[in-house]
Amino acid sequence: MKKIILTILLLSMCIVPKTGYSQQKGAVVAAAAGALLAIGAGVAAVEQMKERAELTATQYILSNNPEFENFSLKTLDFDGKKLKDISNTSVITFKIQEFIPTDKPKLNGKKHILLGFTSYGWINEYGIDYEKVMWFLIDSEEWLNMMTVYVKTASGEDRDNYIKESLTNGKIVNKGVKIKSKMEVPFYQLSGDLYVTKDYNDEIKFIYNEKSLGIFLKETKNLVQMGRGSIIDIHEFFFKEN
Repeated sequence: MKKIILTILLLSMCIVPKTGYSQQKGAVVAAAAGALLAIGAGVAAVEQMKERAELTATQYILSNNPEFENFSLKTLDFDGKKLKDISNTSVITFKIQEFIPTDKPKLNGKKHILLGFTSYGWINEYGIDYEKVMWFLIDSEEWLNMMTVYVKTASGEDRDNYIKESLTNGKIVNKGVKIKSKMEVPFYQLSGDLYVTKDYNDEIKFIYNEKSLGIFLKETKNLVQMGRGSIIDIHEFFFKEN
């Protein structure tokens, strides 16, 4: 924020001509201040929505998963985003990790991801309508199963054990599954209007398209696009220690 303020003030000084400087200085400063207030309001709104999202996700966990007694919950989606980006978000991702209570506890317990799939109108003039969000709680084993089917959808590889080993020891990148510098499972190169599909379970179907994972929710009949960056972040959260 300090860098933004300094940049705006410097630009304001540069665009004012020397003639009539004293008369225009006040107007320029006022304009810069207005721009800063707009930026601050946007940042504050995003932060407020992030806090509200985390509160609602926490309430969901407390209501539906009483076995979670001590846990950390943080969103992966709101940092660095603008309001218009958030309103277009089709899935909110929360990372959850259990811990043992103590002074300055370490997050070293079991990890989960909570996915909140949004539908049209989930953000309106009144804020966030969480009745338009469908929740899925996923642990590392379930995520590995999901990514195995996703990799099978996105590539010509069909050996489950080989895919799981590659996923556990490597990482997902834009072009496939890589272990260190070697591409173990390359993904299909598809144009934007080509899709490969595969059923995962009774609730969702995977749709592979270049640089994105499509998840078709059978109950609502919504197709949700999950960016490759989000997939990479979630996979690293589960398996970054390997």
